[in-house]
Amino acid sequence: MVKQHPYKILDSVNYPSDLKNLNIEELKQLSEELREEIISTISKTGGHLGAGLGVAELTVALHYVFNTPKDLLVWDIGHQAYPHKVLTGRKDKLHTIRQPGGISGFLKRSESEYDVFGAGHSSTSISAALGLAIARDINESDHDVIAVIGDGSISAGMAYEAMNNAGHLKKKMVVILNDNKMSIAPAVGAMSQYLCRLMSSKPYLSVRSLAKNFLNHMPSPIENFAKKAKKYAKDFTTGGNFFEEMGFHYVGPVDGHDLDQLVPILENIKEAEGISSPILLHVITKKGKGFGSPEECLEGFHAVSKFDLDTKIQIKSKSIRPTYTKVFAESLTKIAEYDESVVGITAAMPSGTGLNIFAERFPDRMFDVGIAEQHAVTFAAGLALDKVKPFVAIYSTFLQRAFDQVVHDVAIQSIPVRFAIDRAGLVGSDGSTHAGSFDIAYLAMLPNFVVIAPSDELELMRAIQTCYMINDRPSAFRFPRGEAAFAEIPAKIEPFTIGKGRVVREGKRVAVLSLGTRLEEALKAAHEIEKQFNIKITVADARFAKPIDEQLILNLAENHEVLITLEEGAIGGFGSHVMQFLSQEGLLDSNNLKFRAMFLPDRFIDHNNVDVMYEEAGLNASKIIKEVTKLLDMKLKNAA
Repeated sequence: MVKQHPYKILDSVNYPSDLKNLNIEELKQLSEELREEIISTISKTGGHLGAGLGVAELTVALHYVFNTPKDLLVWDIGHQAYPHKVLTGRKDKLHTIRQPGGISGFLKRSESEYDVFGAGHSSTSISAALGLAIARDINESDHDVIAVIGDGSISAGMAYEAMNNAGHLKKKMVVILNDNKMSIAPAVGAMSQYLCRLMSSKPYLSVRSLAKNFLNHMPSPIENFAKKAKKYAKDFTTGGNFFEEMGFHYVGPVDGHDLDQLVPILENIKEAEGISSPILLHVITKKGKGFGSPEECLEGFHAVSKFDLDTKIQIKSKSIRPTYTKVFAESLTKIAEYDESVVGITAAMPSGTGLNIFAERFPDRMFDVGIAEQHAVTFAAGLALDKVKPFVAIYSTFLQRAFDQVVHDVAIQSIPVRFAIDRAGLVGSDGSTHAGSFDIAYLAMLPNFVVIAPSDELELMRAIQTCYMINDRPSAFRFPRGEAAFAEIPAKIEPFTIGKGRVVREGKRVAVLSLGTRLEEALKAAHEIEKQFNIKITVADARFAKPIDEQLILNLAENHEVLITLEEGAIGGFGSHVMQFLSQEGLLDSNNLKFRAMFLPDRFIDHNNVDVMYEEAGLNASKIIKEVTKLLDMKLKNAA
């Protein structure tokens, strides 16, 4: 375990059962030590920080009151679950979080029985918890089910769909709203503490009876305060009226850092019997609590790089290479300088997608719709119907959630929405939940869709310019996480001819047709093959996953013994389109051509260094060389 000094309480806590004999003061001490341990660890690893620091007390209280893992605790996303990991047998592994071979930065069922439901995307917890509650009742069990969801995650439509269903089914379950950005009804002093205790106790679980019961039990010396108290109680419950109408008993808001309040309220909720509706407990927390960094961070230090433990200043990268995300954002901003119809849209990821740069220059033309990818896509379609040019910037893995809208609201109607797909391919420490493995397959199969995969930052700039000029159909360009290739940038950026690739390196016998940023690995392989075997192979850049460059493919197939496609995507993508074309043209009917497609393996790849992940996936130079050697068989070996 990474620590600066021995901990008074945390050193003796390994599992939730170790909390049961602690008193409130010891739980408070444990919460502070938990926060200190997370700060110490993340200073060395980097990673998600703010959300976990905000829920230290809440996590301690939940594991203290409920009997996990029998009682099922479902966390949303995983950013807020670092304290949960520490308290559930992974304290000594925290220093490996998001590191090669280490524990995941998200919830992972295979990692621990306490990780009830795997979660890397937001807004799934209430749906999963409702399913678990129904299953409990079908199986005639008696455990509790608790979902913990953030105020950002609860903004997504799926969360409301789940709450609507839960309120209708009236099953016993608890939803805890971890509110660290907004306050529906702020908690104020001793009065609100009393009201929250009252609302969570057995006789007063109905918020609608709150004012009446409060006034009926009011001592006579403060009788003159009755009218004001009644009005306050009514105003106080206004924030809960929405949840009440959804069919929930609303309790809160509660100070999420006050264990003197949290523990008895959770105990009241756990002991409540005969409840005919699910319960929503609204807790107020501070994201990044206890970090105390002098650096300004509007996102509450959601994710940080390594930092100095004393100063809390993050250690900046010394690289001078631009990131693909920044290249995209700056290129789009330049285009928007001369075209007022260009707008940017993202779904709760303005800095992640680089659109915060666009927003600084054009605040009125930048739309962050929250965690609502489905809405983002259809909203963009509406904009595009009236001469606006929307660029929807969403991570590949998050765009999956809006697939129906991409098909029904954009593709079928041939509406010119432009998709900027960030985090294409493997993403390193974020692992399988955030890997952009499937967008080539799920977009390139759609009729009349243009899908571009640039090979470096200049090609990305040209792809953006190309999609900007497409006004009769939807288009998309994908780019990876991380640093670009440091290509030379000309003064004028020319768009592509749609559906046309390029030959980068002329050769014979073997052709490698690359889509995306694996082109660099293809060129490395070609150089090594020429060096070792005196065979110069052809390397081509497809540029387009759709429409494919049929003439280029025909030329490569007819003039080479071997044709290999290479892509940073799953099976069913670019290689499948090329193979289907070759089959239709009859070029696979004889022994004149050996064709192979290289793509991501048909499994999910755990988090690691991104180069190691691509080695494991078989999409680097050494694996290309091995494939060429195998296809040319002894001829190549004899040439060595």
